[in-house]
Amino acid sequence: MGNVSAIIAAGGNAVRMNGINKITALLCEKPVIAYSMLAFQALDEVSEIIVGARACDISVIYEIAEKYAITKLSGVTDAGTTRQKSIINALKTVSKDTELIAVHDGARPLVNTEYVKQCIRDAEVFGGAVLGVPVKDTIKVVEGGLVTDTPDRRKLYITQTPQIFKKKLYFDGVNFALEHDLDFADDCQLAEAMGIKIHMTMSNYKNIKITTPEDLAIAQAILKGAAQ
Repeated sequence: MGNVSAIIAAGGNAVRMNGINKITALLCEKPVIAYSMLAFQALDEVSEIIVGARACDISVIYEIAEKYAITKLSGVTDAGTTRQKSIINALKTVSKDTELIAVHDGARPLVNTEYVKQCIRDAEVFGGAVLGVPVKDTIKVVEGGLVTDTPDRRKLYITQTPQIFKKKLYFDGVNFALEHDLDFADDCQLAEAMGIKIHMTMSNYKNIKITTPEDLAIAQAILKGAAQ
């Protein structure tokens, strides 16, 4: 039996999707959320999957899970008003035997299970690990329309998910955030706020997040290319 509880965050309002529900939108004839659930279903290290979703999507996600034989789905919890609140709702249902918490974006359907396995191994060693890739472009810091700084690109990574943590570390981070009235959009920040270093596990550039309608088209092209 695996020791990882996978929490899939699927409660966003998709304000940049022009009215498209990115979680249930079809990608090569399969709902986006199905890809994320299937990725964790395939991992022996994962013992349960919990999805945090908007109330209007909960029944649909159960239907998708049944259709695609997601037997590890232990529940779909109601999303909160922020990502952090949604994850906290899901955390309340995590198995007491869980050793690692893996938080993944439901809108990242192309995550590679081999990279996730490595991220799990790294989290076991370092306490926390996150998938990411080096930035390709030069990044500028801009204030008031003016460039104020150019960070060293060699030190910059695009952060992806899953982000995986030992259970105690993650719960400590959540408690720290609640005690100090902090609300983070990135799970690693929970550990960083306590001064804990998180390991960056190398991923690939295919693990994109569906944020705009163009991203759906890109993901579809990637999937079709992989199938050829």
